[in-house]
Amino acid sequence: MIEIERKFLVTSEDFRSKSHTVHDIAQGYLNSNPNRTVRVRIRGEQAFLTVKGKGNTSGMSRFEWEKEIPKTDAQQLLLLCENGVIEKKRYEVQVGTHTYEVDVFFGNNEGLIIAEIELNSEFESFEKPNWLGQEVTNNERFYNAYLSQHPFTGWSK
Repeated sequence: MIEIERKFLVTSEDFRSKSHTVHDIAQGYLNSNPNRTVRVRIRGEQAFLTVKGKGNTSGMSRFEWEKEIPKTDAQQLLLLCENGVIEKKRYEVQVGTHTYEVDVFFGNNEGLIIAEIELNSEFESFEKPNWLGQEVTNNERFYNAYLSQHPFTGWSK
């Protein structure tokens, strides 16, 4: 269960009109240690418990285990999470043969928009839409666990 993904900043709102699915997401961390994070996520009417390992040197690959759980359980677990629950709206955008997940953050991370793409290998090619900006795959500041503890609105520009 290895997740391979790349992350990019988003430079415009052009993705919105191309989106085929939108979900509201709330997620918190029971453990935000970079070596092993344990996340609780509510996405619409579904909820998940996810464990992620530390990324490899490129930052693209890491262990991920995810299990769907009842939404009521997730709501209770969010109350136990570390401070800094992440609030965002996720847009799914088909580009070529891949789907980008574009997260528009709210609350303490207002103003941040990140696109992620999951790949089958670190060397897989993919189409880059015009709204895709700088790659931040290996920059831990853009990991959700980091953002929960160090919100974007507190960063110095």
